[in-house]
Amino acid sequence: MQATSNLLNLLLLSLLAGLDPSKTQISPKEGWQVYSSAQDPDGRCICTVVAPEQNLCSRDAKSRQLRQLLEKVQNMSQSIEVLNLRTQRDFQYVLKMETQMKGLKAKFRQIEDDRKTLMTKHFQELKEKMDELLPLIPVLEQYKTDAKLITQFKEEIRNLSAVLTGIQEEIGAYDYEELHQRVLSLETRLRDCMKKLTCGKLMKITGPVTVKTSGTRFGAWMTDPLASEKNNRVWYMDSYTNNKIVREYKSIADFVSGAESRTYNLPFKWAGTNHVVYNGSLYFNKYQSNIIIKYSFDMGRVLAQRSLEYAGFHNVYPYTWGGFSDIDLMADEIGLWAVYATNQNAGNIVISQLNQDTLEVMKSWSTGYPKRSAGESFMICGTLYVTNSHLTGAKVYYSYSTKTSTYEYTDIPFHNQYFHISMLDYNARDRALYAWNNGHQVLFNVTLFHIIKTEDDT
Repeated sequence: MQATSNLLNLLLLSLLAGLDPSKTQISPKEGWQVYSSAQDPDGRCICTVVAPEQNLCSRDAKSRQLRQLLEKVQNMSQSIEVLNLRTQRDFQYVLKMETQMKGLKAKFRQIEDDRKTLMTKHFQELKEKMDELLPLIPVLEQYKTDAKLITQFKEEIRNLSAVLTGIQEEIGAYDYEELHQRVLSLETRLRDCMKKLTCGKLMKITGPVTVKTSGTRFGAWMTDPLASEKNNRVWYMDSYTNNKIVREYKSIADFVSGAESRTYNLPFKWAGTNHVVYNGSLYFNKYQSNIIIKYSFDMGRVLAQRSLEYAGFHNVYPYTWGGFSDIDLMADEIGLWAVYATNQNAGNIVISQLNQDTLEVMKSWSTGYPKRSAGESFMICGTLYVTNSHLTGAKVYYSYSTKTSTYEYTDIPFHNQYFHISMLDYNARDRALYAWNNGHQVLFNVTLFHIIKTEDDT
């Protein structure tokens, strides 16, 4: 299973506004199903999964064979139980016989000692005891027969168990493949459910999930938010300076195991850790400059470069942790962005929307938040969210909407598990925050306030 699918929440929690709930139920016999939209009493949007019934494969020949064998084993188990009860009953007879035989032995000894005086009396008692023992003879014979039958049953069950194990292994492999396909189908339906959600406002950050521990204290790792669902390549850029090597992995699983698929030697060193991969190209800040580079992974060459006018660089306006983090490149549902500071804006944050092909600034917004007081920042749906620190106790403290050109102070805490964050970027496809936390590559889940799209919306 692709690791990015772990980012999907089977229960998508978000708040609804101004819409009536609608729910279309689908029979679980049809397979894994998703209710397109629903609303609980608290007004939250819930995406519900219904698992298929267990008898989904009942018509399969292998399943019928397995079921028949199981029934046969159950019948044999019942027979053995009956034999066991009978054997227990017979065992009580044997115990009784043992007591009587001991009594006979004592009588014989007594007869031997007093053969003359008590001969007649004791032989009469002996005859009576022998008469009592006669009914035990057929019981013992039946006991032997039952014991032999139990042995035969045990041998047959051993043979059946071997066959049953083989069939279970075969069917188990078959069921896994079918289950895998159903999970992939479920993932697609969940993504379709998520597509019904419009851009939302950040409400909560949960996690993190530690994916891997590697590299230095500072670095960046990312996936492409515009890649297809089958393309889950991961790019890894260790350190914030004096490096040009980008490592590529085909999936997060390969990333975790360290199975590199390719390495790229960039023509320029990068500055900072605030790079982004967007639509197949890497966007990064050229070392000791305010130049933005667009590098195509498929073509293996630079497609565009442009100076970000007036942007501070080389630790003039970095984040609180330094590391040449003056220029932060990021992407969201709307497009490509650059976050930086200028002397003209008194060192406060400037947000610019970039043309992904030419790197030309399409529009800019000047905020009043000092860039040097920001721990990190990321864009979600055209809104910039700024943390107040890169250390323990960090939280999302400030947000600026490019849609309304307004700001607000927020209080959204998150768990800085490894105490030092040097990279924090939102991925719109995964709806998660990718972070580099003191040499640990981690993921945070986000909860957004959503509006549900309907077919009547234009």
